[in-house]
Amino acid sequence: MSVQFGRWNFEGQTTAPDYIGKVSAALAPYGPDSDESYTKGGVMILYRAFHTTKESRREKQPYVSLSGAVVTWDGRLDNRSDLISELRDSVTVNSTDVAMVAAAYEKWGANCLGKLIGDWALSIWNPRERSVLLAKDSIGTKHLYYSFNDKQATWSTILDPLVIFAGRTFEICEEYIAGWFAIKFPAAHLTPYVGIHAVSPSSFVLLRLLKDNIKRDVSKYWDFAPGRRICYRTDAEYEEHFRSALATAVQRRLRSDRPVLAELSGGMDSSSIVCLADGVIERGTAECPRLDTISWFDDSYDHLEPDSNEFHWISEVEQKRGRTGCHINLREKQTKEIDEINEKMAFKSEFDDDRFAATPIPRNRQSEFFKRYKACVLPQGYRVVLSGIGGDEPTGGGVPSPTPELQNFLARARFITLARQLNAWAIKMRKPRLPLLREAAQGFFSPRSAAANQGQSAPWLHPAFVRRNRAALCGYPFRVNVFGSLPSFQEHIGKLETNRRFVAYCRLTSEFLREVRYPYYDRDFLEFMYGIPQEQIVRVGQRRSLMKRALRGIVPDKLVTRRRKTFVPPDQTSDSAPEWQSLVETGQYIIGSSVGIIDPDRFAEAIQKARHNEDVPIESLHRTARLVYWLRHLAARGVLTNSMAAKRQEYSEIPEVKKLQAPTRPSKFS
Repeated sequence: MSVQFGRWNFEGQTTAPDYIGKVSAALAPYGPDSDESYTKGGVMILYRAFHTTKESRREKQPYVSLSGAVVTWDGRLDNRSDLISELRDSVTVNSTDVAMVAAAYEKWGANCLGKLIGDWALSIWNPRERSVLLAKDSIGTKHLYYSFNDKQATWSTILDPLVIFAGRTFEICEEYIAGWFAIKFPAAHLTPYVGIHAVSPSSFVLLRLLKDNIKRDVSKYWDFAPGRRICYRTDAEYEEHFRSALATAVQRRLRSDRPVLAELSGGMDSSSIVCLADGVIERGTAECPRLDTISWFDDSYDHLEPDSNEFHWISEVEQKRGRTGCHINLREKQTKEIDEINEKMAFKSEFDDDRFAATPIPRNRQSEFFKRYKACVLPQGYRVVLSGIGGDEPTGGGVPSPTPELQNFLARARFITLARQLNAWAIKMRKPRLPLLREAAQGFFSPRSAAANQGQSAPWLHPAFVRRNRAALCGYPFRVNVFGSLPSFQEHIGKLETNRRFVAYCRLTSEFLREVRYPYYDRDFLEFMYGIPQEQIVRVGQRRSLMKRALRGIVPDKLVTRRRKTFVPPDQTSDSAPEWQSLVETGQYIIGSSVGIIDPDRFAEAIQKARHNEDVPIESLHRTARLVYWLRHLAARGVLTNSMAAKRQEYSEIPEVKKLQAPTRPSKFS
């Protein structure tokens, strides 16, 4: 999780020392292990390391190749042995990851990117071609942002320096806000600011200076092949391949020079990672000294429904491995935080402090859960955390659905098999066959939304904003194409895009440095899952069929055979009026309407309803309140354009807003 920053002045001017100092200070909390730089010919590159492997401790970055190309690498290279074989004339087993990447670029140019398997973000300054290449891995687990104009190009792992040291103001990117509002995450190439971009997963950006004009090319260097098919004769062969692929994905992410921490939730995804990791370590094929676990659970309703308490399943894994991990009881956390809220009697803004918030993601640095998680991690010196996020989608989690399988048969005109499977699913689900068939066929004609229409669930959003950004507000719905790749493959890619948006949305936290690794995002593992028949993944009424068959005897049997029950916690109503008081008091700072996002009349009405405990979509109102406070934070920092600041004053004169403006307490933003 090292960080990089670069600036290229096209006319060759040297970057001002005070600018370098400010950027370096902003990067410092994220890279405590080194402070290195490169400066030549109008190009300035900074690098700060956060070491997680023994090889990374020997790296010297920025790395200058034999041809003079300057490589800055933040990542972990998983296919080192394959690259050593192909680059044996220039690298050895002792070469660092960045040296291998530089050698690959020397030999293949940009074509090397598809050969780099792992989690990474890369920048290459090529002085001979006067170009900068920026790229990320196939999932996009690392961050890399950039901006450019007719005088310079700037890129960075951290978004903050591109905003606060830009020397200009920004308009808010509507599509980013709409994607954030949909709770399905903004598109991976977007940032909240018009003119600042994120490098897309599985893509590279090439900035070239041609006749004093900068040209940008954005290209895909690799993606999952829709036509790939993996067919075996027996179930046992699929199961063996699954075990091998997932174990390899885990082994790659155990590469660390200190103990690794795994998040163990008690579900099938995280439990599989822990159990497979134990086997890898026991066989002596892991490059880490030890694996520990951290778990959180809620036993508030154990007396009503024991299955709602994940601690029972966490204990099964801990008993199998003969070791207990760190535990966090969310019931205790919730009780303490409720007391804190009642004591403050206010909707606490998450952005009213001295630190800049580049995105509307809440920091929650003072939450009880954050404090307890950090207390478990930091004293032990963990730098790598394994997460089970991303496992549900490729392995067929959730409620078993016949739709992808039936769509495959429809698209390939396999009507006899379609009739047989349709009948089997109808019997298992106790539903008529026609509605199941109709649902499968509808996917070819109408887009399926990945999220509820936020324009309906948040009626105070400006109608024009909803019209302009309907796709993002609906979670980027997609329609299955009857031609081309199999519908099940299209389904996989649709879910993968959501996961790509998720990792792009996640932010780095300087207060809690750690590198989160996701075994289920492993490229080779996903290629296998996307290439096998859908009926191997989900069988009639059986979710995660292949996964459960393959891991029987590795994961505790009680988890493999566990039947999840739907449990709705008892409704706990509370007086929400005090919660909204601080939002009401800061009505003059509500600037969402100034960028055409919020309808002030409807928003004012919704707040008043919330104050009186009337029925309103409370989650959407919370999200809007967070957006309001964040926009206020940006306005106070002088980040927004002057037109927005002017409209802010106009907005405070609206009668409906004046109704909200109760006498205010002193504020540093006033």
